[in-house]
Amino acid sequence: MDGGHVDTEVLLAMLSSLLYPHEHEEAVLLDALVNSQGDVEAAAKSLRSRPPRKRRKVSGRTSIDAWLRKDASQSEASTSPRRAVQSSTAVATHERSPASSSAEGQTPSGPSTKPVSRVKQVTSSELMALLRPPNSSDGSPAKPQVPRLPPLTLSTPEMVAEHTPCTLHHSVLPPELACRLYYTLLYASRDWRRTKWWLADRIVQSSHSTSFFVRATDRKESEGELTAAAQFWYNGMKTDPPPVFPGPMEEACQIVEKVVNAEMRKRRRFPLEWGGYPAEDGEEPLLWRANVAASNCYAGGKESLGFHSDQLTCLGPYPTIASMSLGVGRIFRLREVVPLDERDKRAARTYNIPLRHNSLVIMHASTQEVYKHAVPPQPNIDMFHPPYPPPASLTDDQDVLARLEEASNVRINVTFRFYRPDYSSSSTPRCKCGVPCILRPDMKNRYEDLTAASKCDEGGENEIGCGSGSKAAKKTIVAKYWWTCYAGVQNDGKGCGYWKVMDVKAEGRGPFVGDVSTMLQAQS
Repeated sequence: MDGGHVDTEVLLAMLSSLLYPHEHEEAVLLDALVNSQGDVEAAAKSLRSRPPRKRRKVSGRTSIDAWLRKDASQSEASTSPRRAVQSSTAVATHERSPASSSAEGQTPSGPSTKPVSRVKQVTSSELMALLRPPNSSDGSPAKPQVPRLPPLTLSTPEMVAEHTPCTLHHSVLPPELACRLYYTLLYASRDWRRTKWWLADRIVQSSHSTSFFVRATDRKESEGELTAAAQFWYNGMKTDPPPVFPGPMEEACQIVEKVVNAEMRKRRRFPLEWGGYPAEDGEEPLLWRANVAASNCYAGGKESLGFHSDQLTCLGPYPTIASMSLGVGRIFRLREVVPLDERDKRAARTYNIPLRHNSLVIMHASTQEVYKHAVPPQPNIDMFHPPYPPPASLTDDQDVLARLEEASNVRINVTFRFYRPDYSSSSTPRCKCGVPCILRPDMKNRYEDLTAASKCDEGGENEIGCGSGSKAAKKTIVAKYWWTCYAGVQNDGKGCGYWKVMDVKAEGRGPFVGDVSTMLQAQS
């Protein structure tokens, strides 16, 4: 414990409390403090190694006066713990000399070298304030405690929709297709990698393995763009061209696209969402289509993923992400990032969503701007028993096929994503390091969507997104997005600190769902 900026008397009291029930004379305590240069813990350690001397009996008034006595140079001594200890030692030695004791109470015949001293009269409350530990209440009005709500498990699709901007869908794929996709990715996961990056001057790696896929039609259109975009998924690491969707993933993607588009048509849109491709005459516009997929393999309950929000570098603002779960059931966890101006009024609540085999969570627009998500460690999990055998086309090795069919503790996660053409890798700004930046939202400074609030007032609870559990009441509009340096994750942890606010007009982004003037006004 450092004695810096602490009075000698307080150091003595603290040292005595550490040595209780043993008692030492004040001179012994002072010597120990001097030898340890004011370090209370070091002084206590040195005194514990020798037996204490018997303290002489003194009156209570004399004892309290001794350690509350302040000399005339109090202000100077308080600026240096070591000088304060040495000064108090000199005073205590002078007071214990025979000449001083015999002359006590008499006027000295010659000039005295003893410094002028004064005794501070204290009340019991002041004494207790002096002895109170640093973290104790000092009697000042306590800051109101923000109520903290316990984690809430959202076990049904209705509860998920009520409390979060997500939707939960069970048994999305035909059972045979769900198993076939599980087997395909489980077999392929043998070659998946664990991402590595620099953190606090050392290299760390993820506990789970991951892979990146590109849809076949999109790879032919813009192979270079999507290959460069795949590097963002691996924290900027150089990678080979990503593989295309395997057959079962393409089948699943077509089904997931229909579910996502049907849900998006029920929901209100945000101004900076992708405006969509023009529809043919008589066709319903396609609001969302997946052109890439990121897959994660969690082999056992210890493999996890910490709280984060997905980078928006290629996704753009207010993306929609469809997350498919296969294999063993795990918990998907959400927690809001509370805006700075609301942190003294409310605390973030954690939501746990149990995900079983063949379930789909759609993280709709505003999820990445308002919430962070995670897959926490789970010590107790139920083994997954595949209801269908693996397809023989996977491999000719019958032993491998037999092992794939065994009960497993592995969860395979597939997140279907739409990489927007207006946020292609060629249009990504580069920092001073020469590395492409990443796009992040200013999650801590948000404001309420007044347009959505007025629609709720007009349409009532039957309006989409309104009523009890409405997300319109939360601040879902982000004031700013910024491009920031990302070189540090792969460049020995050293970046240039570059960042700039995204300007959608100057950068030629779009088309968007609505007018971007709302965002530009917030930035001004």
